[in-house]
Amino acid sequence: MRATLLSTALVGVLAAVPAQAAETPAPFEPQPPEAQGTAEAGDAGGSAIVVTGTRGGVPRTVADSPVPIDVITPADLKQTGRTGLKEILGNIIPSLTMPALGGGGTSASVRPISIRGLSGDYLLVLVNGKRRHTTALINNLSRVSGGSTPVDVDLIPTNAVGRIEVLRDGAAAQYGSDAISGVINLILDDAPQGGEFTSTAGQLYEKGGALLQQTLSYGTRLGDDGFVRVAVEGKYHDRADSSADPVARVFPLVNGQPDPREASTNHLIAGGYGRSNRDKIVNSSINAELPLSDATKAYSFSTLSYRDIKDARGAYVPATSIGALPQLYPSGFQAYRRLWEWDYQTTWGLRSELGGWAADLSSSFGRDAVKLGAENTLNPSIGPTSKTSFTMGRQVQTLWVNNLDLSRGLDVGLADKLNLAVGVEHRFEQFASRAGEPDSYRDGGYVVPRDGTPFGTLYGGQSPSPGLVSFTGTSPADATQVSRGNVAAYLDVSTKLTPAWFVGVAGRFEHYSDSAGNTASGKFSTRLELARGLALRGGVNTGFRAPSLAQTAFSTTQNTATVVGNERVLTTSKFLPVDSAAARALGAQPLKPEKSLSFTAGLTFERGPARFTVDGYQIRIDDRIVKTDFLGTAANGGSAIKAILVANGVTGVDSAQFFTNAIDTRTRGVDVVGEYTLHTAGAGTVRLNAAWSYFDTKILHVIANPSQLSSLNVVLFGRQVQQDLLVAVPKSKAVLSANWSLGRFSALVRETRYGAYTESSTTAASDRTFGAKWVADLELGYRLSDKVTWSVGANNLFDTYPDRNGIVASDGSGAYGSFAPFGLSGGFYYTRVGVTF
Repeated sequence: MRATLLSTALVGVLAAVPAQAAETPAPFEPQPPEAQGTAEAGDAGGSAIVVTGTRGGVPRTVADSPVPIDVITPADLKQTGRTGLKEILGNIIPSLTMPALGGGGTSASVRPISIRGLSGDYLLVLVNGKRRHTTALINNLSRVSGGSTPVDVDLIPTNAVGRIEVLRDGAAAQYGSDAISGVINLILDDAPQGGEFTSTAGQLYEKGGALLQQTLSYGTRLGDDGFVRVAVEGKYHDRADSSADPVARVFPLVNGQPDPREASTNHLIAGGYGRSNRDKIVNSSINAELPLSDATKAYSFSTLSYRDIKDARGAYVPATSIGALPQLYPSGFQAYRRLWEWDYQTTWGLRSELGGWAADLSSSFGRDAVKLGAENTLNPSIGPTSKTSFTMGRQVQTLWVNNLDLSRGLDVGLADKLNLAVGVEHRFEQFASRAGEPDSYRDGGYVVPRDGTPFGTLYGGQSPSPGLVSFTGTSPADATQVSRGNVAAYLDVSTKLTPAWFVGVAGRFEHYSDSAGNTASGKFSTRLELARGLALRGGVNTGFRAPSLAQTAFSTTQNTATVVGNERVLTTSKFLPVDSAAARALGAQPLKPEKSLSFTAGLTFERGPARFTVDGYQIRIDDRIVKTDFLGTAANGGSAIKAILVANGVTGVDSAQFFTNAIDTRTRGVDVVGEYTLHTAGAGTVRLNAAWSYFDTKILHVIANPSQLSSLNVVLFGRQVQQDLLVAVPKSKAVLSANWSLGRFSALVRETRYGAYTESSTTAASDRTFGAKWVADLELGYRLSDKVTWSVGANNLFDTYPDRNGIVASDGSGAYGSFAPFGLSGGFYYTRVGVTF
């Protein structure tokens, strides 16, 4: 079996690159920077020690943090039964969801995320407290979180994680751009010795999708107080069988009658409807620390990943597509998008004490490089001599970050020391999109001959669109490379004014070398203990998100299907960079940072084994960067837009889009978390957890059409695009779990309720709403010995599907919609063996 052979081979792969520790400093040692961690990773309750959201202060517990924060342990990660961090976090964090099929392009291969109804761009990801680089793959065709370029956490090995701290509050004043909806800090395992091997295998109930994942981690000491820890995981995950309906006809009619071959051909053609990826992934990390003296430590941490994706995209048959040339594909074909990706980030630093200040100096460099390809497709404009495999181009994102952080405690006569932290940061980032081979985008000029065949009768005399069917390679005209620099400085002050009253204030200034310009942000947080275990907390934040370089410069010409009303229409669209002549002629302006103002207020209670928190929030974002509607379609500007495009050098397309600071939004919501641990003498220990998240977003303002379009019948930001921001993901999500252990036995039961969501159209009558669903997970474990454990489990235990309420397309897809956060392929069962040594 390919999966078995591949994953067995991956077990022997160890990629070497260094990584940082996360420990509580001794009193004479400097505080770790940027939320660098502490130990006690195994405690996820209110007494768990956290540092995310504090700068320069003594690490705090979850219960006494002035901002809402959750801790996820390695045991929590394993018991989800998921094998990638993105799906794991989506299963645990109530406010985080992912659509089953976000849209076309690379969004279908690497799923976008949404948190608190906002795209992943508004979530800052740290590793050991250091900023993580973003993906090179822009979600340009995704309707959920469209245009985002978030961090891809799936390229971090799950078995390298010591714990995850999830800050549910804005923190741009502390950490900089992107920290509007929250911060996720992945703290790598710093266990100085010992190791673990795990092997997980599973598949969907009925639709295949075989999975085999193997992980290995090992740590050893360096000298008396140092360590190095290596982790590697290899995963093979096959795509699922299609969830689409069979199509009525594959072949063109023969003299008005069905082709005799219809009876024996496969009519289930939409292979990409459901779990569409075949993934091969190797992730690795190294985490190391070495004391150089009593007051100075050197540290380093790194990750290195390789990913190979074969993603089933559009399916085409001669009966409905001129691109399905029968000379190459007599009964049609399933096109596959290919991605070959190398991703790494390495960080090196020194922590020391300088004149009473805890100092941290670090440098981090990260790069995500993706080669895009296509298989089992063709460029029909070349005709029957077209190739069937292509290199479509490359996309590269680079980040270099340098930090100096200083902190100290000052005795100023208050109830506690005044914790003072200051720091400076320098960033350099670059985005490049490089051209593919000419056959992936050129127009070969082929005209379908009128040769008397059924295909010739149907399409004779017509010219297929240039480029590949289902996707198009990057042309030299679309290729680009942009970069920018950034310098920033921050100040963070916190203390207890009284034994029961904590107050923190932070401010940050940043300067960008491009159109993002200068930004300033501030934060105030406070916590007041009303009685033992009962406290009020809250704060106010101003924040910002600088436009990504991809949003500024990305350009592509894409053959795709656009939903217009109830119909999926094949179109050739062009995404324009905002500084291009064509985009400026349509009114595009240089992108500026999105600005946010957020408030949070909450109540916390902890008494013995019980903990309860409720936090309300409001996030207002002005000048949000969104994609325009398709301009140039018959219903949106038509020939007038096309004339503007042609006048500015853009020909052969049906429509165009670009990014713009178009809207102001307000998101209000609430997060509720409750925990209770019950210890019994004879029935074991039960840990109960309930979490609920709700949000509602409103559009407060939409910009008017620019002067260049004021005289045209054009909607720049139309109904469907607006509705996708408001109702495309569930507004509510509840996660209820019970974790029981007794002797060698353990069990986890989790019920997740996903609220209703709507897949919108250009008219309300064509909207499709999918109702709320409960999805159950179950895992049973048994400890075979002190070092060996065995688990079996099922995700989506009762094989739940979304409502059958979608629009069935010509390829048979769409019956269950596309946005289901729990997938379109039903239940999944698995088994896992773990060995410690």
